[in-house]
Amino acid sequence: MKEFLSTKAKGICFLLFLAFLWEIVSRNKLISPLYFPPISKDLVAFYQLMLDGTLPLEVIRSLGRIFGGFFLAVVVMIPLGILMGLFKPIYNLFEPLTELLRPLPPPAIIPVVMLFLGIGEAMKILVIAFACSFPILINTMDGVRSVEPTLVDTAKTFGRNRYEVILQVILPASLHQIFTGWRVALPIALIVDIIAEMVGALNGIGRFILLMQRRFDIPEMYAGIFLVAIVGYALNALLRYLNRTLIGWHKAKFEAVI
Repeated sequence: MKEFLSTKAKGICFLLFLAFLWEIVSRNKLISPLYFPPISKDLVAFYQLMLDGTLPLEVIRSLGRIFGGFFLAVVVMIPLGILMGLFKPIYNLFEPLTELLRPLPPPAIIPVVMLFLGIGEAMKILVIAFACSFPILINTMDGVRSVEPTLVDTAKTFGRNRYEVILQVILPASLHQIFTGWRVALPIALIVDIIAEMVGALNGIGRFILLMQRRFDIPEMYAGIFLVAIVGYALNALLRYLNRTLIGWHKAKFEAVI
């Protein structure tokens, strides 16, 4: 615990040093304060926008889209990943399509989706779901394939049918890998949401940042960026907490081996 707090303290001190350096560089005009205002001004703008509810409202709208797309990907890709990991014919059927679409950058499909769905909520949720799909799918499939065959054979010996083996053995044993896919996918969802909102949205934190840049309200623009960074950190911390809470036995097993 002391080592953990010490590590956190070092990280916080480094962030404070970077903030101090930002302030000094801007105050001494080593970089134009017009484009790089002192961080103190940015933080004042952040405080004011949080206090009047502007930033909280925008980020709530964005989080609705992020979680909508993320959970759509989870609902579709976890079952598909389990099936692809278990059954070779299903893997052979979907593998070419997966490998064809997986390298495709999610922003590249935004114009196509906009043609069919416009700039409404469905467009952004669908693009986010596409971006989250492949990290979730690949990690779920790899998690299923990494399950020890001995566990499956033992379950069958005790009379478990195929459905029970999947639900009681394979899925729990794959949870750590599935959570890894979630941790990869959720930051991607945040990034893609910001891009989608900048391309075509009437609200959201991405739209807010772009609008402030166009208005040349630079401290307000940085305030929006700060909030995006905080949200990204919080989402990652949430998944790490859920990982420790729900499947902490994976970590315990790993530490025992080490």
